[in-house]
Amino acid sequence: MGILIIKNMVCPRCIEAVTKIMDDNNFVITSIKLGEVVIEENLDEIQLGILGESLSNSGFELLSDRKSKIVNQLKSEIIKMIHYDDDLGSSAKISNRLSQSLGTDYSYLSKLFSEVEGLTIERYVILQKVERIKELLVYNELSISEIAYKMNYSSSQHLSRQFKGTTGLTPSEFKTTTGLRRIFLDNI
Repeated sequence: MGILIIKNMVCPRCIEAVTKIMDDNNFVITSIKLGEVVIEENLDEIQLGILGESLSNSGFELLSDRKSKIVNQLKSEIIKMIHYDDDLGSSAKISNRLSQSLGTDYSYLSKLFSEVEGLTIERYVILQKVERIKELLVYNELSISEIAYKMNYSSSQHLSRQFKGTTGLTPSEFKTTTGLRRIFLDNI
């Protein structure tokens, strides 16, 4: 059995695309989730090269070094928490979830993430939260207060300050500005 760590898997459609790539290359998937595919066989260097090229052609990257794999797993877990889980929780809860999910001490994960990405986990979480807020603003189904509650901000003012600090616009200005929209999650 082989575990493959794949960069840029950030949504359910990415899972579908990677599943198709694996099927096209005749690999049997045991399980698949954001950033990770478990297959029945262990791949040799030639198979890894072919698979890496197929993934690359679709915008994915097969990771091989340990640090990159851990950072990618962190990113996938953060994206899952912020964009797909209903219970976001506090930053302490996020750090605990990351530590438990990866089975590694949070201080090590934090140092590694900063070393590899050049930004802190906390900053990455904020960037992801802002992208989720943009999405919710575009949908126009929730008020700023409801979005603040959903995204676990202490107040709508806190959300607005963080949003403006990141985008240069208030949430209201963002809603009325055409042409400014979301960033692809794998570009954050």
